[in-house]
Amino acid sequence: MNASRPRWTFALTLVTATTLVVATLALVLAWPALAQSVEPRIVAPEVVRWGFAAAALAAGLAALGAGYAVAQVGTAALGTLAEKPDLFGRVLVLVGLAEGIAIYGLIVSILILNRLG
Repeated sequence: MNASRPRWTFALTLVTATTLVVATLALVLAWPALAQSVEPRIVAPEVVRWGFAAAALAAGLAALGAGYAVAQVGTAALGTLAEKPDLFGRVLVLVGLAEGIAIYGLIVSILILNRLG
């Protein structure tokens, strides 16, 4: 192997190629199931109304919770960084985890809207 090229690049290339082959085979084998027509579902207007309300509540409450969590974690993070600036990476991860709450709420609202049709 070339000395200027790290050894892990070969392993990474092999894993990438294997993943592409497996994904392509999975899509080719699943094509008959994906090509079938699906009859449209008729959903009652009351269900749609409650579904939209549930999706809005899921996204809204998750955003409020994430905002509160980021405010609390951010305040503590700034205090920590003022004393020990070398902890920036760890603090950034904690703030990112607090922001993840909003993403979870968005995913739940998308799943609710997807079930409505």
